[in-house]
Amino acid sequence: MKLGAGWIVAGCAGIVAAMLGAAFQAPALYNAFCQITGYGGETRIAEAAADRVLDRTIEVRFDANVAPGLPLRFEPVDHLRSLRLGETGIAFYRITNTSDRPVRAVATYNVAPHKVGPFFRKLQCFCFQDTVYQPGETVEAAVVFFVDPDLADDRDTEEVQQVTLSYTYFASVDQAAAALAPAS
Repeated sequence: MKLGAGWIVAGCAGIVAAMLGAAFQAPALYNAFCQITGYGGETRIAEAAADRVLDRTIEVRFDANVAPGLPLRFEPVDHLRSLRLGETGIAFYRITNTSDRPVRAVATYNVAPHKVGPFFRKLQCFCFQDTVYQPGETVEAAVVFFVDPDLADDRDTEEVQQVTLSYTYFASVDQAAAALAPAS
């Protein structure tokens, strides 16, 4: 059976369209996978504080980054905090729009070392929320978290004494698209 050129072109176009659709959904699917499994240092969202607090302590280091070209100054208020496993902590970050125009941005995060990601639980976070910062505006945003006491039972994390919570701000999808659009 011979297929006509039209069928082959239509089939190829369908495959390209399906791959393009999958590519656009890949970040959302990857983020969901990482949040569920803790893969890649992704933390998990907790519904409630830990039910126990251990004597073992861990230092939590706070890191802040901004994508190139984004006019924000972003920094942790405190750079290091020592907590007992299971103890609820709060960390503040300061965000300043250094430009003369509103900036729409979104923060993403990860945890290092990656093997601690599944044990780092957030109760409240400013991440993954498009936020508009007005010209010259400075705000403080909080993350409420704990390191799951189950970390103490994991042989792969016995040597871990410090964990880094790292945030990076990016232009939101809408702002990035507007910046790339030709001037009208």
